[in-house]
Amino acid sequence: MSISTKIGTIPIATGNPFTVYANTAIDFSGFNSFADRPDIQGTGALVINRGNPDNFFDPAFFGISPREALAMDPQHRLLLEVAWEVFERAGIPAPTLRGTDTGVFVGLMHSDYSSRFATHELESHLGIGSAGSVASGRISYVLGLRGPTMTVDTACSSSLVAMDLAAKALRAGECGLALAGGVTVLSTPGPFVSFSRQRGLSPDGRCRSFAAGADGTAWAEGVGLVLLEKLAEQTGGKAVRVVLPEVSGMSISRDSEGRS
Repeated sequence: MSISTKIGTIPIATGNPFTVYANTAIDFSGFNSFADRPDIQGTGALVINRGNPDNFFDPAFFGISPREALAMDPQHRLLLEVAWEVFERAGIPAPTLRGTDTGVFVGLMHSDYSSRFATHELESHLGIGSAGSVASGRISYVLGLRGPTMTVDTACSSSLVAMDLAAKALRAGECGLALAGGVTVLSTPGPFVSFSRQRGLSPDGRCRSFAAGADGTAWAEGVGLVLLEKLAEQTGGKAVRVVLPEVSGMSISRDSEGRS
């Protein structure tokens, strides 16, 4: 199994994943400060003071009306943008995939965008605007893909499980190409508040795993997708696309302590 291309915005300030490692080496941070940081002792308070903004979206490019775009979860918007870029970087014009058996496998666990609107003039669109199942379906619908399409929620492992399912679908012959990955945009402070109350978030938004100074986790928001293809088909006769990492094997398990 080969990965023909990969792309994402993690975090937005880095521009693309190819600069993440360089930024890490120079201790660069792509986080911005929250405008308001209430008393952490109060109900509904946050313990952190840094985060990331959402990106911009061009609905007309994808044939979506501005009205519907406002009701779309930012996660859906990012997935559409990055899905198009994945095919572009692989040298595959997205329109040429219409009608093919290309599959879409998306990991997504948060869908709180529509909860921000109690009553709203866009409520006719809000029903599907934040639906997890629609996140992957939008990609297939807009690009006209007819392969297996699904959204997976296994919490923190969602994107990896999506990638595993994509690889299995390729091996089973259910699709010739598979788009796989995950997205997270926290549209409400709910997750921040919950973990802040548990003192589970790092106040400065930095993880220090296994270090003496570790003081909590930090939420990762962004989107990342890879394009998978069976290596035998990719290299059969002649190589058409540059092959990035190869996937030799994957599996899913759950241990007795609740980690998956």
